Amino acid sequence: MSKHVESDTLELKEKYTDSIVREIVSFLNASGGTILIGVKDNGEVVGVNKVDESLRKISDIITNQIEPNPQDEIASELKFDDGKTIVVINISKGRKNIYCQRKYGFSSTGCTIRIGTTCKEMTPEQIKIRYEKNFIDTEYMLKKKSGSIGLTFRELKIYYAEKGYHLDDRSFEANFNLKTENGDYNLLAELLADRNSIPFIFVKFQGKNKAAISERSDYGYGCLITTYIKIKTRLQAENICISDTTVRPRKDTYLFDHDAVNEAVINALVHNDWTITEPQISMFSDRIEIFSHGGLPSGMTEKQFFEGISKPRNVTLMRIFLMMGLTEHTGHGIPTIVNKYGKDVFDIDDNYIRCTIPFDKEVLSQTEQNHPNVEKGIRLNDTEKKVLELLIRNSDLIADDLSKEIGVTVRTIYRAFAKLQEEGYLERIGSKKDGKWIVIK
Repeated sequence: MSKHVESDTLELKEKYTDSIVREIVSFLNASGGTILIGVKDNGEVVGVNKVDESLRKISDIITNQIEPNPQDEIASELKFDDGKTIVVINISKGRKNIYCQRKYGFSSTGCTIRIGTTCKEMTPEQIKIRYEKNFIDTEYMLKKKSGSIGLTFRELKIYYAEKGYHLDDRSFEANFNLKTENGDYNLLAELLADRNSIPFIFVKFQGKNKAAISERSDYGYGCLITTYIKIKTRLQAENICISDTTVRPRKDTYLFDHDAVNEAVINALVHNDWTITEPQISMFSDRIEIFSHGGLPSGMTEKQFFEGISKPRNVTLMRIFLMMGLTEHTGHGIPTIVNKYGKDVFDIDDNYIRCTIPFDKEVLSQTEQNHPNVEKGIRLNDTEKKVLELLIRNSDLIADDLSKEIGVTVRTIYRAFAKLQEEGYLERIGSKKDGKWIVIK
């Protein structure tokens, strides 16, 4: 007679019972192990009579009763011992940070762990820590060390304060997961810092190809939220409108659908693989292209992508955009674009996603004819141009600094601020005392 002895990696079961799901979850949450069905607690092999039924029930447990699905971690097989058939369930250490019995959810009853030869319920605190790790441990940007040191997050704090969030400076960096396990700033921190080494280029080409550049603007090297606001405002400024005043109410037709383009930009930011390089926005005479790197997030299909199933590559970054009210977690972004322009505007590759938004032909036609109802650009005087130039170099400059540098009165600088803000060239973030000007275009 063969003998088997229970241990921290071996569980013996005389016959199949529904409690086996608890044992499987315990092994997944620990270091893995093996369950032998058809062996008594004392090691005596008695065999399994209804082998097919037992295998069917085990298969049901694996596919329907455990969350997340552990199919890749579990394998069942039959073995013969003392002339009898036993069912062997081999369980690897779970790839996810925590597993539970689906019917109990992520509660102490649902989350058990193997300790010695018994199953113990996990405490709520243990569950909370492991559950949160499901969202942050796998994120590359939290693990990748930043190339910068001494980062500051003044702008990010201003954005949160304006949304009514109270931030404790002592725990700010920890709460936002801005450092690696070794205490270094990570890639997420670099993206959100006041100053960084990450560009974000908006290129405007003269024709339908890249043969000739008419304008190249860089909105990067700072907090990604500020970069997004600059890009959004720039796109609003580029969105030419023609108005038909012969009908009531007046009919406005725009060069492109702003909501669709805005959703494409947000998706490019939160889905981009920032270890490769930043997304790119290119404007041609007949279209806008929004290009992000990395292809679809791991495990996502094109069908899920077009259905709007939310599975961002950068979960923590998406969470920050949600808290700032810059996007929603409804998954409506891609369907918004598809409803307006169709699926063909997307070019999806293993290494990138390109979204191409075509311009309205009527607006293009009117623009080419210099139609009087097409909105025109604003001419700036020398002082206003100089203010923009200096603020691009150093956004911390105040009116007194600009007055001395340009050689005009402070009052003239304030008039320039008002004009530039009104026309969408400048935007103020934060209060008059603690805020700063950011150049939009």
